[in-house]
Amino acid sequence: MSVQQQVFLRDAMRRLNLTREAFSNRIGVGRRALDTWLLPEESSEFRNMPEIVERFVSEILNANLGEKYTHSVQLELPTDLISFEGKPQLLSVSQFSRESVETLFRLADVMQPIARRQKVTRVLEGAVLGNLFFEASTRTRVSFATAFCRLGGSVCDTTGFTFSSMAKGESIYDTSRVMSGYVDALVVRHPEQGAVAEFARATNIPVVNGGDGPGEHPSQALLDLYTIQREFSRLGKVVDGAHIALVGDLKYGRTVHSLSKLLALYRGIKFTLIAPASLEMPSYIVEQMAKNGNIVEQTSVLQEGLKGADVVYATRIQKERFVDEVFEGYTPDFQINLALINNVCDQHTLIMHPLPRDSQPGANDLSTDLNHDSRLAIFRQTDNGIPIRMAIFASLLGVDQQVAHTMRDATWRSPRYIGPDDAIFHGVD
Repeated sequence: MSVQQQVFLRDAMRRLNLTREAFSNRIGVGRRALDTWLLPEESSEFRNMPEIVERFVSEILNANLGEKYTHSVQLELPTDLISFEGKPQLLSVSQFSRESVETLFRLADVMQPIARRQKVTRVLEGAVLGNLFFEASTRTRVSFATAFCRLGGSVCDTTGFTFSSMAKGESIYDTSRVMSGYVDALVVRHPEQGAVAEFARATNIPVVNGGDGPGEHPSQALLDLYTIQREFSRLGKVVDGAHIALVGDLKYGRTVHSLSKLLALYRGIKFTLIAPASLEMPSYIVEQMAKNGNIVEQTSVLQEGLKGADVVYATRIQKERFVDEVFEGYTPDFQINLALINNVCDQHTLIMHPLPRDSQPGANDLSTDLNHDSRLAIFRQTDNGIPIRMAIFASLLGVDQQVAHTMRDATWRSPRYIGPDDAIFHGVD
């Protein structure tokens, strides 16, 4: 097989929109056999898929897609997969269709062995990333830097206005044009909505929006949706028809803005928006969500809104976005904790958060008493940020076709499980 069998099988399930159970029935194999084929190759329980099954899956895809399906076609990405105003740049999730999102996810699947520290590649050797963060960041900044380094590139970082020439009055245009002469790609985070687009228009090198004020955070939304799909695959669910509860600061939370727009590409979703009246989702985003037969409900009652949810996506209050505003109704009653989840959700509810969360006692955020609950997916979310951002860089810089052919075994020793609770997911990847 020219690509990893996990990539091939996950791609097939995505294209056919089938759960693992339905897919195993469709191809006439046991669910347990399918699970072993989907495991990482380094797993002791991994098994190679028989060639006859591979051929049969390809025939099914050929019949359903109405075109010849091969592994090489499977990984062939259009040159304008991620394009803004005709340039390879990522500023908004509005640049994606459902098909292009899932094409990017196939590339992220290819990146998984590298992200898991089992394989290495040097396809971006010699390339330099400029990380321009004019707002505080830990996860996003380090995640983008790590993704670029995992592809063989190097990174130059700058954080905050104080340490930039913009503190001296330099324009966005000048900063962008100057930096473009130094680096091969830019990731920009800025507190003002639309500022990253100004950076992008001043250059022809790839620019990625790392968050622009209350606007968007496209790479976070992509990794969130990628996480939902991977978790749903394990739980026997698909995104179409899911019940998604979005909780917290929906007015200023750029992560929920971007994720909502991406989820609107799917069909029959029930959205429950849970926020006090002062922090409700902007109406233009609600209108976009209510497409493809999707239902949008809004409430300020947490317990009622969480009932029956397949995904609970919590956000912290964006205090840094408030200018002479007073927010009311966002009390500690909005805290999502173990007792609440056990009371209103089932054992397969997925609990997510873009982080950082307020972990102080009594905070109206995601409680730390969920840390050892298998439903909590926040750390699997952050882990998934690496293959997603690797896929973004590989696509923008045109090396997506090279990665699978240049991977080699890592030579250092890495932990089998990154976190102390990861072992419970062994055998169900």
